[in-house]
Amino acid sequence: MATELTAFERYHSSQNGKTTLLRLLLGTVVIVLVWTLSTFAMVRIGWGVVALVPASLRPDGYGMEAFLTSPIGVLTALLTFCGIWAGAWLVMRWIHREPLSTLFGNSHRISRSDLLKGFAAVILTSIFSEVLLYLIDPVIQRGSIGFAAWLLALVPVALLGFVQTSSEELLFRGYLPRGLARRFRSPLVWALLPTLVFTTLHWSGSSAPAMNAAGLISIGAFAVVLMMLVYSTGNLGAAFGAHLGNNLFGFLLISHQANLSSFALFEARSLEGAGWAGIDVILIAGIGIASSLLTALLLLHRRSPLRVVPDRG
Repeated sequence: MATELTAFERYHSSQNGKTTLLRLLLGTVVIVLVWTLSTFAMVRIGWGVVALVPASLRPDGYGMEAFLTSPIGVLTALLTFCGIWAGAWLVMRWIHREPLSTLFGNSHRISRSDLLKGFAAVILTSIFSEVLLYLIDPVIQRGSIGFAAWLLALVPVALLGFVQTSSEELLFRGYLPRGLARRFRSPLVWALLPTLVFTTLHWSGSSAPAMNAAGLISIGAFAVVLMMLVYSTGNLGAAFGAHLGNNLFGFLLISHQANLSSFALFEARSLEGAGWAGIDVILIAGIGIASSLLTALLLLHRRSPLRVVPDRG
C-alpha cells in the first residue's frame, strides 16, 4: 500500500526531470550573478537620487558607508534584493522549465493565513526577547526619525522589507532545499547546507568576535525554525511572515544595529558596538535561541492557535 507523501516530500517531488545537480548549481550561480548586478545598478541609481531627495534623507557624511546608513541608502539596500526574485524567475523559466510559483508551495501560491500566523508569532517573540535584552542593558532612546516621517515611511519600508525577506526565503528555504532534496535524502544536505550559507552571509566584520558569534548563533537558530516551517507545511508562507516580522521589528520599532536604525522609532545599544561583557554575549545568544524555540512552539505545537497547516496542493 502506498503511503501518503508528507508536505515537504510533495513539495520537492513535484519537480520535473530537469532539476539535476548541475542545473541546480548553474541556477544558483545565475541567481547570485543577477543579484550582484542588480545590487551595483540599484546602488548607482540610489547614489544619483541622493541629490534629489530632501535633506533629511541625505547622508550625514561622505562616502559609501555614510550613504548606506542613510534613509535613502537603507531603502536602496532593501531594493537590491529584487535581483534574487529576477534571477529566480529566469532560472525557473529557462533552466528548470517550471513556473516560479512552484517554489511557493504545493498549491503554487503563498499561504496567506500561514504568512499572517508567522508574522504574528515573531512579533510576539520579538517583544519577549526585547524585554529580556532590556534587562541586560536598559538603554533605549528615541530614534532620530520624527513620528510623522515614520508614518510616511511605514508602507514603503514594509514593502521593501517584504522584498528583502521573501527573496531570501525564496532562495534559502525554497529553491536550494527543494532542489537538493530531489537528489539527497539526508537533511544534513538539503536543510543544513542552505542554513549554514544563509547564516554565514550575516557575518559582521564590524562586530567583536564574541558578539559576532552570538549573532550568528541567534540567526542560525532562527534559520533552522524557518526551515522547519517549510518542512512542516510544504509552503513558504509561514517562513515569509516570520522573517518579515523579525526584520520589520528591527527596522521600524527598536533597532539594535546603528547602520539600520534610520526608520526605527527607538534605538537600543548596538549589538555591534564595543564594551559588551562576556556574560552579556552568552545571555544574548541564549535569548536568540529561546526566542526561536518559542517561535517554533507557537507555530508548530498542535494546540497553538497560531499553528500552521500543511499545504496539500
